[in-house]
Amino acid sequence: MTYITANGVQYCVEQSGSGPALLLLHGFTGSVATWEPQIAAWRDRYTCLAVDLLGHGQSDAPADPARYGMAATVADLIAILAALGIARTHLLGYSLGGRVALALAVAQPARIGGLVLESASPGLATTEERTTRRAADTALAADIERDGVPAFVERWEALPLWASQATLPPATRAALHDQRLHNRATGLANSLRGLGTGAQPALHDQLGRLNVPTLCLAGTFDAKFVALAEDLTVALPQAQLALIPGAGHAVHLEQPAAFSQTVINFLSQPTIAGLVPAAARTVPVC
Repeated sequence: MTYITANGVQYCVEQSGSGPALLLLHGFTGSVATWEPQIAAWRDRYTCLAVDLLGHGQSDAPADPARYGMAATVADLIAILAALGIARTHLLGYSLGGRVALALAVAQPARIGGLVLESASPGLATTEERTTRRAADTALAADIERDGVPAFVERWEALPLWASQATLPPATRAALHDQRLHNRATGLANSLRGLGTGAQPALHDQLGRLNVPTLCLAGTFDAKFVALAEDLTVALPQAQLALIPGAGHAVHLEQPAAFSQTVINFLSQPTIAGLVPAAARTVPVC
């Protein structure tokens, strides 16, 4: 593990492998441990850089929710890349990390080689949707602080979003549960307040200008995010679509081999290196 101070806060970064840089951003309640199977599969191809987002894992958990905001988070990630001497990187984000990855790519497209968005969204399109979601996230944040992380994790894991994970091996589910428990109540609560879907600015109006090769990826069991992936594929100029059978929201966890190979297939295309114009709109799913 490496600890990097970015704009006054400390981030935990795990760097492993060799080759082109690949920055990995986990989802809400996740950490660098989210990516252990993928790093094992990719370290011979890429220099994998997994980051604990603020309030998660071993990164700092500031008391001010505004410090977690999207603009601040993007600025921190740029500072981390600069500290590591990385001018250009591939970028993969899952769920919360997918929203952050999309915002980073919009802000600094020249820094991004290939962009992979797993179960991601550009935010909520209307003020009414954002207001409603922000209120719900604020209430959940208060619950986390009042009841503690173990009670929240029990509630979180009971959501229908995770129903497709019931068939995962017991050891996998136990490891995921333990990883979630290693977060702090203040960090999770303030991440919701500052970086929740209702708090972030919507990116819909900027998608048409993001001229970066992008893979929009979702599991076929997750109808909401299949639709979002399809919408993103239409909106982004160089987007390709991959829908992974037999997976829900956490494709990397539920179908790790197919996920890993699909990402490799995408990042290995000559278009990612800028050698030929993008043409295909789908990526082979393994």
